[in-house]
Amino acid sequence: MSVFGSIVSAIFGSKHAPGATATAGSSSAPRSSPSAGTATGATAAKPISKADVDAILAKLADEQDEDLDWKTSIVDLMKLLKLDSSLGARKQLAQELGYTGALDGSAAMNVWLQKQVMTKLAESGGKVPDSLRA
Repeated sequence: MSVFGSIVSAIFGSKHAPGATATAGSSSAPRSSPSAGTATGATAAKPISKADVDAILAKLADEQDEDLDWKTSIVDLMKLLKLDSSLGARKQLAQELGYTGALDGSAAMNVWLQKQVMTKLAESGGKVPDSLRA
């Protein structure tokens, strides 16, 4: 599953993740067709219902012991969702979402990623405040 697909899955459940199948228990099976392309999967996500992304993430943040600034930090958002927030994972996410700058983990890259993730969630049907989008 793509990094963006993992984000969608962590927020809304695996049935909404791009490229997710309806087969039960298939999450541990290796993908046999990498030709689908992760960038296409990220932009062609199935509509998510009008779920309130901000409310879902705020609830998750309230349940955490750690104070995470998920509204402005892609690293904190990924940590909140219990996903790998390493530079490697963020580089992969940047490639999936079409980032054209240096894949160096810079502030510019991370801010762009945060805004793009929120924008893509909104494009997929999630309710995301304009202030969180690109």
